[in-house]
Amino acid sequence: MRQPVAELIQVDKVYGSGETAVKALDQLSLSVQRGDYLAVMGASGSGKSTAMNILGCLDRPSGGSYRLNGTPVETLNDDQLADLRNRELGFVFQQFHLLPQLTALENVMLPMVYAGVPAAERRQRAETALARVGLAQRLHNKPNQLSGGQQQRVAIARAIINHPAMLLADEPTGALDSRTTAEVLNIFEDLHRSGMTVVMVTHEDDVAARAERIVHFRDGRVLD
Repeated sequence: MRQPVAELIQVDKVYGSGETAVKALDQLSLSVQRGDYLAVMGASGSGKSTAMNILGCLDRPSGGSYRLNGTPVETLNDDQLADLRNRELGFVFQQFHLLPQLTALENVMLPMVYAGVPAAERRQRAETALARVGLAQRLHNKPNQLSGGQQQRVAIARAIINHPAMLLADEPTGALDSRTTAEVLNIFEDLHRSGMTVVMVTHEDDVAARAERIVHFRDGRVLD
């Protein structure tokens, strides 16, 4: 049996206090198994983005427990949380979040700087990752010299560069046309086939259909 990479156990998330308190997650339990390709769907306000932020160690639960590769995340201080996030997680967002002054190669190398990877190894690994997403000829282009689809490929290469335990993608095709969406989803499928655990938030049925498993959120819970 596959072992869970991430486990949310009766997680609550409350914003505000008193009469203005908003419960974004309500006793949410969700397990992501090693090797999963999971699509998360739900209406605006359903809690899916809050859950993604907690899975990504970008936010902390108000109650309950989150275990990432066996580590109880709620016990960590901010520095330990940042280290765990850089070591265990990769992120792909709708708006790419590339640094405009850096080349594709430099953007992909950046997470390895924080991970303490030697310079020569950083370059070799970044070149390999960019070749894997079809950008071997674009190493020295800056983001404004790349199409939206190419920028998203750079973002994917950056996300996988530290061999994360889990890849989190938040509406990764939301800014792309249909042809480029298909190309990017092919990359995610290739990563999944190679053994990577992928969790993707999307509101598009055809994008979710490419995943192995779909969960639907409503009112801060996963629908049965």
